[in-house]
Amino acid sequence: MLASAVAVAVAVTTRGGAMRRRLVGAVAGLLVLFVGSLAFNAASGHSRWPGPLDFVRVHPWLVLLFLIPLALVPLLQQPRGERTPRPTTPATYRLPPRNTHFTGRDATLRELRRRLTSAGDGAIQVVHGLGGVGKTQLAVEYAYRHLPKYRFVGFIDAEDPDLMASQFTSLARELELVEVGSDQVVPRVYGKLRDRRPWLIIFDNGEKPGTLVRALPSGDLASNGHVVVTTRMSGWSSRAGVVDLEVFTRQESVELLVRRVPGTTAETADRIAEQLGDLPLALEQAAGYMSYNQTAPGEYLALLTSRLEEMIARGELTDRPTVVVATLWRLSVRRLEGEQPEAVRLLELCAMLAPEPIPLSLFGGPDPLITAAADPLAWDTTVGALAGLGLARRDGSSLVLHRLVQAAIRAAMPDDAPANARVRLCGALLAAVPHDIHGDPDARPRWHELLPHVLAVTKDDPPAECAAQTAVLLRLAAEFLVQIGDHGVALPLCERALALDEALGGRDAEIGFDLIVLAQIHRDLGAPRTARPLVERALLLHESCLPAESPAIATDLATLARTLCLLGEYEAALPLAERALRIDEAAYGPDNPYVSFDLIALATVHLDLGDTATAEPLISRALRIREALYVPDHLYIGYALLLKARALHALDDPSAVDLAGRGAQILRTRLGGTHPKTEDALALVDRLKR
Repeated sequence: MLASAVAVAVAVTTRGGAMRRRLVGAVAGLLVLFVGSLAFNAASGHSRWPGPLDFVRVHPWLVLLFLIPLALVPLLQQPRGERTPRPTTPATYRLPPRNTHFTGRDATLRELRRRLTSAGDGAIQVVHGLGGVGKTQLAVEYAYRHLPKYRFVGFIDAEDPDLMASQFTSLARELELVEVGSDQVVPRVYGKLRDRRPWLIIFDNGEKPGTLVRALPSGDLASNGHVVVTTRMSGWSSRAGVVDLEVFTRQESVELLVRRVPGTTAETADRIAEQLGDLPLALEQAAGYMSYNQTAPGEYLALLTSRLEEMIARGELTDRPTVVVATLWRLSVRRLEGEQPEAVRLLELCAMLAPEPIPLSLFGGPDPLITAAADPLAWDTTVGALAGLGLARRDGSSLVLHRLVQAAIRAAMPDDAPANARVRLCGALLAAVPHDIHGDPDARPRWHELLPHVLAVTKDDPPAECAAQTAVLLRLAAEFLVQIGDHGVALPLCERALALDEALGGRDAEIGFDLIVLAQIHRDLGAPRTARPLVERALLLHESCLPAESPAIATDLATLARTLCLLGEYEAALPLAERALRIDEAAYGPDNPYVSFDLIALATVHLDLGDTATAEPLISRALRIREALYVPDHLYIGYALLLKARALHALDDPSAVDLAGRGAQILRTRLGGTHPKTEDALALVDRLKR
């Protein structure tokens, strides 16, 4: 038996290896001990052995089975210097340095890992998003966070498909593959990576799936590792799982700026992030600019606010000094110029609008802004080109552009292009917005949709070709803002409209319309003495250039009557309100919304004169007209309910409290609980309850 053990030891030892020799030595030692104990037992002739050795005599095989594991323990705990070193990091190919300032994205990184390791989702995942949103940084951060889980990590620049073969050839050399033809290099690389699975390959800034299909693994090769593709392009959902990467949350934006720029308060960081649309690259660029130039955050914010188009070209990133927001989308625009020139025209028009959803209907109509809008198929592919290249997001019947995409496009436009675009957009917006803001029940939602774009197009001094249109847009916007109770924003818009019309000359009627809206704003702001000369001038202008029975004159008369009531001149107000009602009833009929305004004006005069019995039926008639035309929670219905509650309270009618409560609730919903009109309405409810 001893001879057999020695033979085994010699055979194993010939195969070499310190570990094998130690293992054989330990086993041989145990066998020698075992055989020796049996020999001692046979030679001694004793029926018992001293002490614990008697257990060996009685149970030799049990002792042997116990000693073998004990002998192996030292092998598992061999000295550190004798162990074979195990690599702690995988081999990498062109993996960029880790971004030490990487911020947030924890949930997205966890989701990406879950998808890559889930058999159901597949081993190829696409990170899709706007240029500058941080797709590459996310992929690189994923690689570093999970580096110990891979044996090989490679990074391929996929922006130019023509250079893909040369990169795989370089990767093949890295993997010690020689004499591989270009037609076989991709499958040979993935085949070689089988020996290093699991592996990770990142294809950065990929194009459409078709351009990468030959570079991606398929079949059994794809099951050996993971692939992450970053891209701005749409159309990957049929080829791989897609993770849509959005801009930072505001909290992440503030965290980055406060950490990177000493002395930045959360409030200033919030306002900078707002100007930059929470785009990660822009935030990094801003931090780099402030750090290099030692610019105070408040001063940087002022520069952003006034000179955004210039600022997006300034500020370096330490790891990517040639990358700035201003040039992010230049290559995509150049491609569009060659493939879809109409899409470039659309992009330039959208760049002049607000960073809010843009109704695609704005570009169509009888006189389309874009030629392609006249053909449904051409229009769909034109809009789709912007969405497909990641320059815009298509949201139902609207198009959404990031504010920095817009700024970059504006900065790259030829000198005369912005003015030409504004002229065309002014005409399109003037045709699209409802002019009858008070009488059209559908005016409010349409104005909510278009107001941001009206404000964007009219914010600067207009080109001469659209000065008159700009004035009308400004006045209509102010009129809508008055309707929803935002008088503070309405006031400067209307003042600008008046200044434009007066500068143009020959626009007496338009000046009168501007004056009436301006008077209504001052009256609602509690300044009837300021409003009175404005409305009196408007009435004189309209009486000089419009027919005597024009509804515009009725509006002037009703506005003047209500202003005089606020000044306590009730007797002077009464005939003005009565004349306004007669004009509008003759022009529109008895159930028109403008008639309801005249009825309210006349009823207010009678209430102020103490003639509640005459006022109440006028108010009730106005309320019926409005309830038939407007949604139940319309502000005009709320105002009429509150006025009727006043009248009924004076007549000792207990239903006044309920009416006032309904009216106050409408104002609270529409204007907010802190608006002065809401506070007055709630005070009326409390007063009536007492």
